[in-house]
Amino acid sequence: MENPENIDRMTTLSQVMKTLSERGIHREFRMNESCEMKFENSDKIYKPNELTILKTYRFEGDSNPDDNAVLYVVKDDAGNRGMIIDSYGADSNYPGEEFDKFLREIPILESDEFNF
Repeated sequence: MENPENIDRMTTLSQVMKTLSERGIHREFRMNESCEMKFENSDKIYKPNELTILKTYRFEGDSNPDDNAVLYVVKDDAGNRGMIIDSYGADSNYPGEEFDKFLREIPILESDEFNF
């Protein structure tokens, strides 16, 4: 995770996920094989405008580009909070263009609540 202000802050995906879990955010939004975005343990299919990105964390491996990942803290219209996790670079968790297109269409409202 890029962090020029404070080198001592959390810098790994697992550290951020642990802190989010302690704050009640432990479920994921995931795109299935049919290119439908769903909230973990839910049947609801989301459109991008039904979600808001509250925070984006980027992680870059020091020596291995395969370690690149991004975590988005996301809220739906009902107030449910979760995360979307994706590796980026040459290999993504989601093949094809549908996932990237979906992400670009989600509104962003960065929240200071997740600055840790």
